Amino acid sequence: MKLFVPSNRIKLILVLLLIFLGVGSVVYNQYLVTKILEQERASVELWTRAIEFNSQPVDEQASTMLLKAINILEGIEEVPDSVISLIEDAETTRNSSDFVTEEIILEDRFKIPTIVIDSQDVILHQRNIDSLTMASEQKREELVREFKSLNNPIDFVIGDENRQMTQFVYYGESPTVQMLRYFPYIQILLLGLLLGIGYTTYRSITRSEQSNLWVGMAKEAAHQLGTPISSLYGWLQLLKDEYRYEETATNIANEIEKDIQRLRGVAERFGKIGSEPELKTMDIQPILEQVMVYMERRLPRLGKAIEVRKDLNATARVKTNPELLQWAIENLVKNAMDSLKGIEKEAYISVISKVQEGEVIIDIEDSGGGIEIQNVKNIFKPGFSTKKRGWGLGLSLTKRIIEDYHSGSVFVLRSELNEGTTMRVTLNIEKSEEEVYPLLDQSPV
Repeated sequence: MKLFVPSNRIKLILVLLLIFLGVGSVVYNQYLVTKILEQERASVELWTRAIEFNSQPVDEQASTMLLKAINILEGIEEVPDSVISLIEDAETTRNSSDFVTEEIILEDRFKIPTIVIDSQDVILHQRNIDSLTMASEQKREELVREFKSLNNPIDFVIGDENRQMTQFVYYGESPTVQMLRYFPYIQILLLGLLLGIGYTTYRSITRSEQSNLWVGMAKEAAHQLGTPISSLYGWLQLLKDEYRYEETATNIANEIEKDIQRLRGVAERFGKIGSEPELKTMDIQPILEQVMVYMERRLPRLGKAIEVRKDLNATARVKTNPELLQWAIENLVKNAMDSLKGIEKEAYISVISKVQEGEVIIDIEDSGGGIEIQNVKNIFKPGFSTKKRGWGLGLSLTKRIIEDYHSGSVFVLRSELNEGTTMRVTLNIEKSEEEVYPLLDQSPV
């Protein structure tokens, strides 16, 4: 039974959504950049044609002749001032065209960096370029090479029929285009950040809901078990009173009492889930010994010889709730026992405890079927189980007991299909006052 639904599908949807938004942003941004570049080229071409027009010899000759005429007419008193003013207005027409070229065509559009060069790549004119960029001959050459790599040139011809010179206009990208080129990356970064926050929030809410669900089920189970357990104690006492002189009945009643006490302990364990447990500093060895004594009684039920290998000689004191810790270790041992079902080879369970670098390490190893690699990361998730009738609660509760209540860790140390699995539990050792204050004769008050 699998109540747990893997989140891979949700991850895939979020990743696909991010890719879709990212690709869409890049495509649309590229479309905008292309349109703006077309407008920029049209502006540069218009500016180029205006320069070409203003450089025509006819305009220069007309302007010179008009200036000479003005000088001559100013020396003749009979010529009215109004005539001279008309001629001056005609001469200023050329300057007006320069104003239109320099100040309107490009100034009201984009701040496009532009240079005019001759056939020898010598810069004759520049617009919207920082003076530091033109500070040396090397920098000017680098600027020409850069602009040549960005856009095709716009050429124009100046001079008369007898003497013509071809010049070239190269241009770069306006600040608007440069900013737009970086915008998709910024947008993708923000989208990734938002999706990451959304996914983390979703995971947190899901875990909280799952945790509350299992806590509620555990407490309800403890509550429901309370009534029949109390009733069983009453019936057991009647049985003892009725057959107190029969040795066989008395022995059976004593064994039943042990099982009822065990059942009460299980109910108390469920009742403690979700509450802050009371932790005590205790030796780890007796706790593990009690677990193995109880679990060894279950081995004959498998119908096969199982070797139990124990090495529980680690002596250390840990801060623990013994009932909850026993429950967690029992779950791990029980899973190891269940994995031996259907195994034809030698069956064994090994429980070893040792002290290493300030921690108690408990390894539970079996020779069972192992865990498939895709399930290793899911076995501790609530509701996940590979058993047909499993609820997926045992390892989830074990992880909560070890990590949340005891500040330890539990994980799969090793697992191979048809070879077996090793689970590892680590618990922090509580230092004695002599270890904390080695230079003092006594602990502080």
